Amino acid sequence: MVYLKLGTRKGCPYKFFMSQKFYLIILKSGIFLSFLSVFLVLPNLLFPFITSKQIFFNILIEILAIFWLAFIIKFPFYRPKKSLITFGLITFFGALLISSIFGVDFNLSFWGDIERMLGWFHIFHFFLFYLIIITVFRNWRDWRNLLIVSVIASTAVCLYSLFKINYSTIGNTAYVSGYAIFNIYFALILFFRHIEEQKNKKESRGYEWLIGAFYLVATFIMLLVMNKTNTRGAFVGLGVSFLLFFVLFVFYSKSKKIKIYSLITIVLGIILTSLVFLFPQSNIVKNTPALTRMTQISSGAVTFQTRLISWKAAAEDFHNHPFLGTGFGNFAITFDKYFDPKFYSWTTSETYFDRAHNNLIDLTSTAGLAGLLSYLSIFVAVLYYLFQCKKQNKISKIEFILFLCLFVAYFIQNLAIFDSLVTYLSLMLALGYVYWLVNNKEEEKPDYESCFSNKELSTLLITGLIFLFIIYQYNIRVYQMLDNTIAGQIAFGKGEIEKGVEAYQKALSFNTVLDRDSRSSLISFLSSNSGALSKLNEEKAREILGFAVEQAEKNVKHNPADSIMQMQLAQILNTASMVYTDQKEKFYYFSDYALTSIDKSIAASPGRATIYPTKAQIYIVRGEKGKAVETLKYAISLNKNYGDIYCNLARVYLYFKDNSDNFATIDKCLDYNGASSFGYPEILKSLLNHYVIVKDWKRAIVLYQEYARIQPKDPQVLIDLAIAYKESGNKEKAIETAQKVIELDAQLKESAEKFIKSLTK
Repeated sequence: MVYLKLGTRKGCPYKFFMSQKFYLIILKSGIFLSFLSVFLVLPNLLFPFITSKQIFFNILIEILAIFWLAFIIKFPFYRPKKSLITFGLITFFGALLISSIFGVDFNLSFWGDIERMLGWFHIFHFFLFYLIIITVFRNWRDWRNLLIVSVIASTAVCLYSLFKINYSTIGNTAYVSGYAIFNIYFALILFFRHIEEQKNKKESRGYEWLIGAFYLVATFIMLLVMNKTNTRGAFVGLGVSFLLFFVLFVFYSKSKKIKIYSLITIVLGIILTSLVFLFPQSNIVKNTPALTRMTQISSGAVTFQTRLISWKAAAEDFHNHPFLGTGFGNFAITFDKYFDPKFYSWTTSETYFDRAHNNLIDLTSTAGLAGLLSYLSIFVAVLYYLFQCKKQNKISKIEFILFLCLFVAYFIQNLAIFDSLVTYLSLMLALGYVYWLVNNKEEEKPDYESCFSNKELSTLLITGLIFLFIIYQYNIRVYQMLDNTIAGQIAFGKGEIEKGVEAYQKALSFNTVLDRDSRSSLISFLSSNSGALSKLNEEKAREILGFAVEQAEKNVKHNPADSIMQMQLAQILNTASMVYTDQKEKFYYFSDYALTSIDKSIAASPGRATIYPTKAQIYIVRGEKGKAVETLKYAISLNKNYGDIYCNLARVYLYFKDNSDNFATIDKCLDYNGASSFGYPEILKSLLNHYVIVKDWKRAIVLYQEYARIQPKDPQVLIDLAIAYKESGNKEKAIETAQKVIELDAQLKESAEKFIKSLTK
């Protein structure tokens, strides 16, 4: 509410003044609105699950910051009090900022990227969120309402996850689980507070049991989601926290009954866990996702092994940057530098790690000891305050235990993941609540009339102008860039290359600090669709590629040691060289430049086998077969179990029509499920001719299956596949395939049935 009155007090420089209530209503309402961010998914934006939420949250907090600064200047009573938690957060964000300034890629550290939006600029908004809530939420009623809003938002997200898609509106099951962990404990805190309030009331309203029931139902829904999403880190964190809950009850409870029940629960939990691991193949375990997930928690799990490789990379690099790290958010540089080719033996997907998938290791690697110790100091302060509040009876026993368990669960699950908008939001809420517990004796100062002073007016004007500039430059223009990037991708999907490039040019004309991902998506499309460019007017194709090369160079300027950016530059340069085959000088300019870039990419990540095919492709365009083969053979030597490189080498032999030892390479490619590498009918016919002659039916079947995939309406392919199955001794598949022939062409029914009869005899 705004109170505008004629100034009657002596000395008022203005005729109007604004009340304390106005600020409180604006700031509290804004904080409640911030929870809408968890639902936003705008399909017209690049990485919509991330960008939709963060842009909205940023703009809202920036608007609130204007009023917050004016509020604490005008009403000193409301200024945040000294707190070890606040000091820890200031130290933490300060350490990250210093690390960003002295890191290898300031743009990535400070502004982040579109895929994560976790640069310093973005996460600092969560600190502002924390400052606002500790300023204006000053009594239990305020905090109850805030926690209820958080629980309602989380429950809605979880319901969507249960009935629609696992990752809900959040975009990642791990984030959904992390969000649920916080709000499970918030709901339990609300439930036990509600029970305590009812005990102290002389009269209880009939509907109030529904409130308590809602907290329990919300908890149950979020637990169901934890079971469905099957995120191991969150599952372990929650499980350990539940065990701790009963252990603490045994330790702190004065009731013998409660101690006995808690001990029984602990013993039953241990027995259940043991039985799950002893009988992992039982029907109960197989049919219960949470129990199945427990059996998958082992050092042999693929995700554990790939993350272990990333953690080893961080350990190897630590001595190079012990105090400030490589720069906040720059873990990809370390991971690439020490990439272990053994990674491909575990998986060939998701080979680029921009995070360590362990918050402590990630911070130590990118922000050094300064970042790690300042981060840990926040939780040391939390523990100190919780024990102090328990000692001073500012917090009930059950609430004390619940908060300890909450932070333990959060801490453990973050050993396998990293924070996102929803967990940062919830963490700041939890930290703010602990701050309030320490300072909850303060009464809210009554509203009073106050002049609209020079300080207040100048603060509103100056901070308003600053934040309005930030809103426009770093949020609205970013939104416009993302919107036009998606428009470009849609046009590309329709085959409208020129229209797509125009949309990208418009997107990049906004010249935002987050253009990197937009540029990267443009370069990636053009590099992998040279055939589409060949259909354009030659001059237009050259103009488009010239623009793309400029964008790739801009990306490389952020950090010349970025392996991916250098590889993308090499790819687009190689594509550009292909449109200048009639101009030898320009062809070699682009081609030589491509070789220089790809060598820089390899130097930044020498163990990454996936870079070498790009170098081989450059040599192929140059007609240098020997160097292409040599490059790929070296890539194979990095990890002889990585099938994709065999397929790349086989294609080189096919391109140069060299059959000297090609079939040995093709054998390897097919054995690693690489049949799709030869996805052209002419090539498949040639290869099948060889494998049928040598009666290698196993590999012939693989090729026929690929042939049938790309030529689904050709009955002859199915006929040949059925014969191959027959020759390999697989009568069931032969009959099944023959029946498909009949479905495809009724005229072949008689011969197909004869074939089936010959098999049944």
